[in-house]
Amino acid sequence: MKVIVAGYAKTGTKSMVVALSELGFNVYDYLDHYWYHGDKWTKILSPGSGGDIEDFKEMYESVDAITDGPPYLFWEEILQAFPDAKVILTTRNEEKWYKSYCGQYKVVNENFTYKFMQLVSPTGWNYFKYFNYFVMSRFGLEMKHPFDFSFVNNEMVLKKAFRQHTQYCLQNCPPDKLLVYDVRQGWAPLCEFLGKEIPDKPFPHENVAGNIVDKLMATHPAAIRIQREMKFTITILSLGLLFGVCKLYKANQGATFRKMCSQLWDFIGVKLFSRLSSRSSP
Repeated sequence: MKVIVAGYAKTGTKSMVVALSELGFNVYDYLDHYWYHGDKWTKILSPGSGGDIEDFKEMYESVDAITDGPPYLFWEEILQAFPDAKVILTTRNEEKWYKSYCGQYKVVNENFTYKFMQLVSPTGWNYFKYFNYFVMSRFGLEMKHPFDFSFVNNEMVLKKAFRQHTQYCLQNCPPDKLLVYDVRQGWAPLCEFLGKEIPDKPFPHENVAGNIVDKLMATHPAAIRIQREMKFTITILSLGLLFGVCKLYKANQGATFRKMCSQLWDFIGVKLFSRLSSRSSP
């Protein structure tokens, strides 16, 4: 482990993934943490369980850099596991961060497939538990189901958590290991801190307006697996429903047919009587 990005999500972490990759680092981002270490993180975050420094050593021994959650909540413990690593605290104006954060989850909340697949996929349900434990650890708020994004409505709690996290990192990270960084500063301070040459290309700007969701749904192996399981589950449920309807029809075929004829005759009789009555009226 060489680089720990300790900034909250929506402080430029997706841009940092691309930038660090461009500088030659092997980077794990948000969904990677679930895909490769979901069971470990669920254990670390879940009530009544927890983890230790050895877990982080095992999880990230062969990884160069990590961004986003859940690791940013445990930057201090991960630094203890990898004392030679450097810490980058990505920062952003609090008001702009909150607006961007809510915008991200507005995009997620409007994506029905993203939420539904967590209900009908084993991997998706495990992901929901992982994400819910992450939300609880981050804000102390709980999601009741995959369609519940009400936690973003608590502006005071979210801003307080963001502020406390930033201040704690500033006060407790060794100054010689810390870079306080705004992605708008571009390559220069980042490359100087990491001892890298400045690439001959513009600094990346990723996840504008929360558009990363569709990209991850189409490309990340975790999301692809969950969607495959969702399609399989829907197919099985559809076949089961069709089989049940057929069995019910066969068991009640005569009665059902007579009932349908009776209902049709009653409908026609009412319509016919109504027409005849209207014609015979003066």
